Amino acid sequence: MSLISFASILLLVFRALSVIAQDVDEEVEAPSTSPKLGVKVSTSFPQSEIFGIKLVNGHSTQALLSFTNDEPEAVNVVFIGGSLWTDVFSNYGSQNIRNLTTTRYNVEIPAGASDSVSYSFTTDLHPQDLNLNLAAVVTDSKGTPYTLQAFNETVGIVEPDTSIFDPQIIFLYLFLGAAFGGTCYFIYSTWISTLFPQRRRGGKGGERAKRSLGGKKVDPADQVSVIGADGPAVTTGAKAYDESWIPAHHINRPAAQKIKTGGRPKSRSKQPE
Repeated sequence: MSLISFASILLLVFRALSVIAQDVDEEVEAPSTSPKLGVKVSTSFPQSEIFGIKLVNGHSTQALLSFTNDEPEAVNVVFIGGSLWTDVFSNYGSQNIRNLTTTRYNVEIPAGASDSVSYSFTTDLHPQDLNLNLAAVVTDSKGTPYTLQAFNETVGIVEPDTSIFDPQIIFLYLFLGAAFGGTCYFIYSTWISTLFPQRRRGGKGGERAKRSLGGKKVDPADQVSVIGADGPAVTTGAKAYDESWIPAHHINRPAAQKIKTGGRPKSRSKQPE
């Protein structure tokens, strides 16, 4: 038990020391406690301030930082970076969500002059409102670094606008349409088509005879009943078929010639006068 209690005490001491060290680092890096420098900085978003500052996922966001040097000597803009934080009034307090890319510049601004530096970054987060914190590291003529807060306001994370002419959207619509059509056809051929009676092909003999005659009316006295394999058929006259379907050389056959057989023909005997 004594070893466990001693280990827990050491763990609490290490935690306390880490918290103190973190507070010291934040005080050193915080712009409010850094030594004052006669440099003013302001930030604007030329492409994102139409309806409020919106950071579009997957698209590069451009921030334009304007520096004004009021120092008697030149200063140098070394780094520009930023981070995204949750709201201070959230359930878990302010937390760092994402650190943005830190870009090196080494841009010198003469005394009494102004200059602008472009800083670009990209986000890929869930749509939400976060606090954007941008900071610049500036050095004086002696090389002493100063951290200047360039921007600290709430911004919105949004998804890019989708278009119906997007190839991915078109392919998705085609795939979903083909899947829906195949499913409907399977359901119809499996369950719905069995509910309707199937029509027999062709028809009875009488119907076929009527179709072969071209729809002409026939006198009932001239009709002859023919019984076939699929039912009684009706034909006209003594013919049980339609002559229009038979080639002419089969109908008009040549007449057979009679050939005499035997020896010489007998000559008539002369009768006595």
